[in-house]
Amino acid sequence: MDNDRLSVLQNRTRNVTMNPLRIVRNIWNDRELLMQLTLRNIEIRHKGSALGFLWGVLRPLLTLAVYLFVFGYVFKGSFGVKSDETRVDYGLGIFSGLVIYQMLAEVLATSAMLVVTQPNFVTKIVFPLRILPVANAGASIFHFGVSLCLLLLGIVAVGPGLTWSALWLPVILLPLILLTIGVGWLFAALGVFLRDISQATEFIGLVLMFTSAVFYSPSRITPRIWAYLRFNPLLQAISLSRNAILWGVPINYHYLAFLYLAGIAIFTAGYWTFEKLRPAFADVI
Repeated sequence: MDNDRLSVLQNRTRNVTMNPLRIVRNIWNDRELLMQLTLRNIEIRHKGSALGFLWGVLRPLLTLAVYLFVFGYVFKGSFGVKSDETRVDYGLGIFSGLVIYQMLAEVLATSAMLVVTQPNFVTKIVFPLRILPVANAGASIFHFGVSLCLLLLGIVAVGPGLTWSALWLPVILLPLILLTIGVGWLFAALGVFLRDISQATEFIGLVLMFTSAVFYSPSRITPRIWAYLRFNPLLQAISLSRNAILWGVPINYHYLAFLYLAGIAIFTAGYWTFEKLRPAFADVI
């Protein structure tokens, strides 16, 4: 009996695709369901609060105010990229790092228990379970979009203004979005079998925040530490984005290429892991 079950699982997972374009096509085929679940996740995150959707605007601004006061005014922090850098420049620099970091941090915090807390979807054979982590990431990407609009408005209104280099921003953010979805798949799958991983995500998020140049410039990192941190795709995404919209620094194509390789690799690996483990979800839950 156990051998028969193992044979069935092997047959069901044998043909899991590793082609990123085919994975995107699979998601596109379920786009209507994905949209409905994403909207539901956005509503759930604000359900019951008096201010509702306004928290999507207030939360990043309040977070910015706290970090700007602590790191900007108490510790006199600066990025050191511009000789005439002001507190406003430093605040916009922090904000640009925070909005990108928060997108990935939200997915990390919510993905581990995503499948476990929705067993009804697991038992439905016709339900495309892979959509759940994508819809969860979609809600975080939506909040990221709101914060990004606030950031761009701030740069235009009180910052240095936008230049043509800002057109690089969508190119930089695309692999980060792929990476975020891949992380969602990976942690959603692992969370079914390793329940303790949900407790570890807070620590992982904290490590990511302080190793991704959210509050400082990568130029401040010593060569010995940079030899390791340069392989952090989140750090590269934050640094490239700041260079494009704030500092006007020419794009580093080597780092951009690495970001794409990392984003596609994690996107594909996350999908593969989720689909490989999916047939065993019902038995564990």
